[in-house]
Amino acid sequence: MELKWLEDFLSLARTGSFSRSAVERHVTQPAFGRRIRALEGWLGVALVDRSTYPTALTPEGRLFLETAEETVRRLHGSRDALRARIRPPPRTVSVAALHTLALTVFPGWFRDVEARTGPLGSRLLPDDFHACVQALAEGGYDLLLTYHHPLVPIPLDPAAFPHLTIGRDSLVPVHRPGPAADRPGLGYPRDSFLGRVAALAGDGAAAAHVNENAMAEALKFMVLAGHGRAWLPESLVARELADGSLVAAGPGTALEIRLYRRAGRGGAVEAVWAAAAALAAGP
Repeated sequence: MELKWLEDFLSLARTGSFSRSAVERHVTQPAFGRRIRALEGWLGVALVDRSTYPTALTPEGRLFLETAEETVRRLHGSRDALRARIRPPPRTVSVAALHTLALTVFPGWFRDVEARTGPLGSRLLPDDFHACVQALAEGGYDLLLTYHHPLVPIPLDPAAFPHLTIGRDSLVPVHRPGPAADRPGLGYPRDSFLGRVAALAGDGAAAAHVNENAMAEALKFMVLAGHGRAWLPESLVARELADGSLVAAGPGTALEIRLYRRAGRGGAVEAVWAAAAALAAGP
């Protein structure tokens, strides 16, 4: 039993639409449907009448709705009260960042931000795209550091989650020196952010991937060990491309590096946002 299942159920009860609730909960519609079914499986009853539109709750679903609302309210209230007891210093920001950006961009960028704001504390969540978006959307984190490609939308309401473009990168096909044609493909899950970008970039080896990993860092070491070729962020392999231990198999595809924030949070978040905007604007 997971809290997000209850939150999903409350969203569905409110919208009456699996598709609208999936957007609201920042997941795909199939994933949202699986979570509702998981809740029904845990309870042992059907909560939703799927034969009607808009989607309606079953009698058991209507009975469970009040319990779900009360449970979510009390859990969130307890969490807020406990956090208040150990609240970090006011000049602390929490940042969810893609694994690669947590390694290649965040350290130097945060140093430059602190040069403008003075010393800050930080709480960093390095994770995959979906987990990072959800961490920002659900309010646990102040900022999101992510890649963006124009053909892979980020499911955040721009009014509630404004963004800045703070840098540029590219996704580049790389391999060890030598012929590339006979090297097997190493790839990302097709539903991951970089997996979708690689597919759009023309990863002809996608159907022949012999190794799959959601972390670009892990794929980099597989490539260095001679297991094949992969599309990797250029910032992650800049040193290896410079020293010749890896070579590019073709042109890359451009990526923006974006910083998103949850609107309405002031204090250190506002200071970081102002510093980030100044840095993005340049000298």
